[in-house]
Amino acid sequence: MNAAKLKDEIRSKYGEAARQISSGGSSSCCAPSCCGAEAKSASTDVVTSNLYEQSQKSELPAEAVLASLGCGNPTALAQLNPGEVVLDLGSGGGIDVLLSARRVGAAGKAYGLDMTDDMLALARENQRRSGLPNVEFLKGEIEHIPLPDASVDVVISNCVINLSADKDRVLAEAFRVLRPGGRFAVSDIVVRGDVPPDLRRNIELWVGCVAGALEESEYRQKLANAGFEAIDLEPTRIYRAADAVALLTDAGIDAAAAAQQVDGKFMSAFVRARKPGTRRHI
Repeated sequence: MNAAKLKDEIRSKYGEAARQISSGGSSSCCAPSCCGAEAKSASTDVVTSNLYEQSQKSELPAEAVLASLGCGNPTALAQLNPGEVVLDLGSGGGIDVLLSARRVGAAGKAYGLDMTDDMLALARENQRRSGLPNVEFLKGEIEHIPLPDASVDVVISNCVINLSADKDRVLAEAFRVLRPGGRFAVSDIVVRGDVPPDLRRNIELWVGCVAGALEESEYRQKLANAGFEAIDLEPTRIYRAADAVALLTDAGIDAAAAAQQVDGKFMSAFVRARKPGTRRHI
């Protein structure tokens, strides 16, 4: 698969999602119909629905909640301490950045990194409405993080690493920017077992969070290769055949037949790891 073409497809679809939300609509990019005229509401999508507590959503601008296009809630599962620096890879409309900024407090900072201009514009407007000063949104790619070595305490991400065609580079970059003892704490789509090759080749599924997913043991190995330790994958949602039909319907393949091939093999997971070394005192 051509990495540049894939990146252009992702940028286009997530940019359209941001424009829909900015104009008062809603969208979901964890579905094959991502960003099209028939795109599902995030409230009904099997991947993106019911990820955040009402108490969290009530703290944020409505547009930040509508733009929560991930597969988990890393801010609820990650340990974030006052004074820490957090980086969200693929921050979209900024929901996880804003929630992180509240957790680390005025002495800490939350960065969001995204490559899509429309998402960055939406995120910065959401920051303005939130009134949080300890937030900064950066333009860039998760394979080339525009931050210095050892400058971050925690790297989070929400259903974005699976979209990259060069996951080894993403994990190496996350390792680079983390301080010794820093934590990697992301929500992602993970596969258990074999998946038919035609599903992985389908670019609409890749953009929709499914076909780019790593197999569980491969994810662990790539983290270890990057230098991480204390690696753990915790399933948060396991998708059954009925869920897969909903995900595959508009992908241009026989959704019912494909669903039986992937039943129970895709899951949302919370992926934890740590960079070796001693954590700095805060």
